[in-house]
Amino acid sequence: MISEVTGIRRIRMLYLQLLYRCNFECLHCFHGQRLQHADAFTADEAINLLALMRDQYGTEAVTLLGGEPFVYRDLTQVVQYAKRDLGLRVEICTNGYRIERRLTEIAPDLDLLRVSLEGIGSTNDHIRKFGSYRSALSALEIAQRLGVRAGATMTVTSRNIEEVLPLARVLQGYGVEQLKLHCLRPVGNAAAHPELLITDPAAYTRLRGRLDAADLEIEVIVDEDLSEGGASDACLPDGGPVEIERIEADPRGALTMSCKAVGKDSHAFWYDKLADHIDHRPSPTDELTLAVPDVVYARV
Repeated sequence: MISEVTGIRRIRMLYLQLLYRCNFECLHCFHGQRLQHADAFTADEAINLLALMRDQYGTEAVTLLGGEPFVYRDLTQVVQYAKRDLGLRVEICTNGYRIERRLTEIAPDLDLLRVSLEGIGSTNDHIRKFGSYRSALSALEIAQRLGVRAGATMTVTSRNIEEVLPLARVLQGYGVEQLKLHCLRPVGNAAAHPELLITDPAAYTRLRGRLDAADLEIEVIVDEDLSEGGASDACLPDGGPVEIERIEADPRGALTMSCKAVGKDSHAFWYDKLADHIDHRPSPTDELTLAVPDVVYARV
């Protein structure tokens, strides 16, 4: 259905939100009140969607997230099927809180563990949860010991922009290969915390300058919206791309192609879990009608 409507024939990666439930209530979380919702994929539904995406759209990788994917009961089953049966590259994005036992279970089938951090020590813990910084570093230590490649993500806010470079240096010491920096989008919990927004776009230019001069070993990938001019407006025009980088499935089955549309209920496509089929459900506010731009990333 996606190819018929948009002309897109290949989608490289599926971001699969397995469930809304989480053991954190981060100040910037785009899910907001949905963290309290019970919607989730069953293991069979998740496996069916993975197989559909591989067979119909040539999907070669999956990032499992939530909520918190490590509280998902059938995580091991989904990871093993994605890797062993479908041959997908498997990543997990996690808060890294007390995941040691389950990480050890899935390590042989995991290509990348990506841990979310929002700064160093108390800066991170204020946004996420008390004790979460030390727990995340412990998870990275275990990943290193298990031979699992590790990355990290950080949402840049007014509270932590000065700690991007110090955090990158800390992560290098834990064998982390890559730090991905996101722009804060005022949806979900972040809508209730406008103090986290950066009001001086020149702060992004200063940040990029510090990163360029730092000569880091870790690769830093930066959302182009973290710049004074913002990212270019590129999305899904008529006659647009035949291949895109990603699509995200939320726990209800809503599918979103633009990171900037995630959390805004602007999806044009749904995965019907019972029928194992993707439906086009257009609306006046969907991402295709509004031509919501995708997120562009650059390597520093």
